Amino acid sequence: MMFNSNGKPDNPPLNVRLKVLVIDDETNFTEEIEEFLQNQGYISFTANNVHKGRSILKKHDIDLLILDIRLKGVSGLDILKEVKLIYPKLEVIIVSAHGDMDSVITALRNGAIDYLKKPFRHTDIQIAIQRTQRFLDLQRVIKNLEQRNSLISKNLQDKIKRDFIGESKQIKEILEMALTASKYKDTSVLITGESGTGKENIARIIHYESSRKDNVFCAVNSSAITDSLLESEFFGHKKGSFTGAISDKRGFFEVSDQGTLFLDEIADMPINLQAKILRAIEEKTITRVGDTEPIATDFRIIAATNHDIDKLIEEKRFRLDLLHRLNTIHIHIPPLRERIEDIEPLLRHFVTDFAWKLNKPIPRIEKETIENLKNYSFPGNIRELRNMIERALILCKNESLSASDFLTKSSIGAESQKEKINFNLEENESDIIRMALKAQNYNQKKTAEVLGITRDSLIRRMKKYGIHVSKSDNSKS
Repeated sequence: MMFNSNGKPDNPPLNVRLKVLVIDDETNFTEEIEEFLQNQGYISFTANNVHKGRSILKKHDIDLLILDIRLKGVSGLDILKEVKLIYPKLEVIIVSAHGDMDSVITALRNGAIDYLKKPFRHTDIQIAIQRTQRFLDLQRVIKNLEQRNSLISKNLQDKIKRDFIGESKQIKEILEMALTASKYKDTSVLITGESGTGKENIARIIHYESSRKDNVFCAVNSSAITDSLLESEFFGHKKGSFTGAISDKRGFFEVSDQGTLFLDEIADMPINLQAKILRAIEEKTITRVGDTEPIATDFRIIAATNHDIDKLIEEKRFRLDLLHRLNTIHIHIPPLRERIEDIEPLLRHFVTDFAWKLNKPIPRIEKETIENLKNYSFPGNIRELRNMIERALILCKNESLSASDFLTKSSIGAESQKEKINFNLEENESDIIRMALKAQNYNQKKTAEVLGITRDSLIRRMKKYGIHVSKSDNSKS
């Protein structure tokens, strides 16, 4: 068994708890494996006969099957074929006490993802499961991208447009331009603006108002992918093309077929990849890493950046020809400080939204609060305003939202009205998370729902800010 530095079993990745079924006619073996899996944090099921195994597969959404190749009265190879036929997405690890390599090869050809020979150490099965989990995680990413549109209801589409609200002339012109761009499903769009201005929201409006709305909107943060994985992530790869390529993989261009590929932070893309991206956009064909067969794919490109691209071109960090290909339509979103008339409608929208999420009455907004916000420069733009309002609503103890609810430690002693709301994004995000955890009795799942983020994202932020909960608190999650 694998242990961490505290002498406790290592847990699997927190984003997904694998459901593992073990089918083996040796009771001692299944009991031992079940104890090990439970100690490792997996959800485990066991069956000492095929009938029970089939029943478990029908009732539960199993991720991984550990299957003995030789069972009483039936061949594990036959069960493997049956399982892969009925549950094609289910991964299978074959185990055997016999050195029958012909059977092992047959099992792998019939869809088994791995093989272990009995007796094996707990570390061997742990490594095999972790290897499988990485593959399943990749499959889930692709599946989520492909199914995202099916999860988009009319209400959510309306919410996308509703969240990008304002009364300024600039915002009305931006929305009009976005709706115009949506009518031309193949036209590339470049959206520029400071961080937090709502560039992805505009990209989503263009997609969901276009004829591509019934297909995937694939959002990719170009700066969040390591250089070594960039080509594989965008173009996909062929099984065996490099170490770790255990199956064929579709990249972002293929996943976005008939839909929209949103390239956020496009200016952060390495210069050596930009030429390949340009060629894919122009030819609408790609070739997977390790393959020679071109694949046609029909996607629309919407790109966004908060950088000065003209400056990057002068510094030879961005290709001019790629810029020309991307900005057939250019939409620039001005910062919030240049359209202060949008602050009040955004304020009222977010106050209502967070009051509902936090199960609190909608407070009145004092006139002084609105004026103070209008005098603040908002370096973090709408995202900063949104976070400020969430924190203020959590702190608010009265029926009205006052300027004091927005004050932070760093604003104490501020002399000017403009400095009263001195907002530190990270400081406030940390405070918000701590208060939300306490309000939800340290239940991480409920806290993530209240904050409007995934549990994974909450855990990453807790690690970032050094937020720890006790064992008793953790048990509530």
